[in-house]
Amino acid sequence: MKLSAFTVLDEYEAMEASHRLRDAVALAEAAESGGLHALWVAEHHFNPGGVCPSPPVLLAACGARTRRLRLGVLVSVLPFHRPVELAEQYAMVDRLTDGRLNLGVGSGFIPMEFEGFGVDPSTKRERFDRALETLVRAFTGAAVRFDEPSAVPVRLNLRPVQLPHPPLWIAVQRREAIPFVAGRGASIALIPYATLSGWKELSEEVSEYRARLPAGVRGEVAAGLHLYAGSHADRAREALQRYLDGRRATQSLHYLSKVQHDPHQARSGALEEAGWALFGTPRDVAARLEEFARTGVDEVLGIFDFGALAPSLVAESVRSLGHAFDHGP
Repeated sequence: MKLSAFTVLDEYEAMEASHRLRDAVALAEAAESGGLHALWVAEHHFNPGGVCPSPPVLLAACGARTRRLRLGVLVSVLPFHRPVELAEQYAMVDRLTDGRLNLGVGSGFIPMEFEGFGVDPSTKRERFDRALETLVRAFTGAAVRFDEPSAVPVRLNLRPVQLPHPPLWIAVQRREAIPFVAGRGASIALIPYATLSGWKELSEEVSEYRARLPAGVRGEVAAGLHLYAGSHADRAREALQRYLDGRRATQSLHYLSKVQHDPHQARSGALEEAGWALFGTPRDVAARLEEFARTGVDEVLGIFDFGALAPSLVAESVRSLGHAFDHGP
């Protein structure tokens, strides 16, 4: 199982947004020096729950400060963008980073963002399917069109290093979407704290995904966990509570539904009880991650920089856990 870092760049209200973006670049540097596999960033718009509206820009900045670390987006929200432009932008990132791009895509889940782009949420599945088809075709060098009827077919004049396209993940927050992702042969990304009750349910979803993959295809499963490895677990728990409060404030639909069904899920302690937040010494957290590997997950997306946790604690946590995980508990 691989260990990576995942940031949604949340909770910037008490600081300049530019500082938060620089924190993400510093997180990439810490992840590389700690031996982690990848850094993934989220795309969000119009709300303080995330201050990265353009992942290609941030990933290019992270790529300039790293040499080995893979760099991913979770997710590029396809219904908000013209897919030919996305293909050009992510092809550039893959070129600039010598083929280190991981591409995660999704259909969006925050009402404010759909309202801001003037996109009807009831059309998001159709928009997603059409955009994904165009995006993948563009990467392969095929002729594609913009959505406008008058547009002529075009081919990318800059294709990615990784052919026919960078590794593809599709984010899933509803179990009924698993057959769709598996049927495409794409890898799958899960954020369990927002939807699942515990490791058993996660194991069941992983098994269902594997069972529905086409013959001969082995997709990867990535799953997000809140992680802190160090001597200040009390501060991490306070930060996690701020993070969860922020998720509710930004109307994160799937997490809101979970909280409405069980208000206890609004407390940080509930995440620890379920195993979606692992706090402790580097050796302790590394040992629990070894246990987590038995769920069948291929890559842990460690959410280290949540709820305005001090950047110095984040960097220390990333590096120390990376070294402990690499050398075993």
